[in-house]
Amino acid sequence: MKGITPFLWFDQDAEAAMDFYTSIFKHSKIVRVSRYGDAGPGPKGQVMVGEFEINGQRFMALNGGPQFKFTEAISFVIHCEDQEEIDYYWSNLTSQGGQESQCGWLKDKFGLSWQVAPTAMAKMLKNPKSKGTERAFAAMMEMKKLDIAALEAAFKGKG
Repeated sequence: MKGITPFLWFDQDAEAAMDFYTSIFKHSKIVRVSRYGDAGPGPKGQVMVGEFEINGQRFMALNGGPQFKFTEAISFVIHCEDQEEIDYYWSNLTSQGGQESQCGWLKDKFGLSWQVAPTAMAKMLKNPKSKGTERAFAAMMEMKKLDIAALEAAFKGKG
């Protein structure tokens, strides 16, 4: 295997996380799973390490115990073409105990941070000296889930 593979440490929810993520992302699959045997250290039959894929990106998931937790220092960005996509990922990733945050950020039920961002934001934030950029950035700072129409209106000075 070549490239870089994000490796996610879970207490004991690696299998549930893989199932959750592959149920949300349309082009995804669980590639392989290794389970603990009699020698442990986890319970026999529990996932030790799993490999899954989302939109061509491989991930590894480990049931490593409670020692380490996810923080906002690492997040995954979902580039969305339209509001329908933003709404879809936002509602699914915050479901079942996920938490909304600011500026398009959220935590899923496992505590993993995601940014659900419109691709149009790159154009709006391209020129830091632009009044439109300042207005779009200010509007974004007031939002949890990003609203493309409101951001574009702010960018154009129509809000």
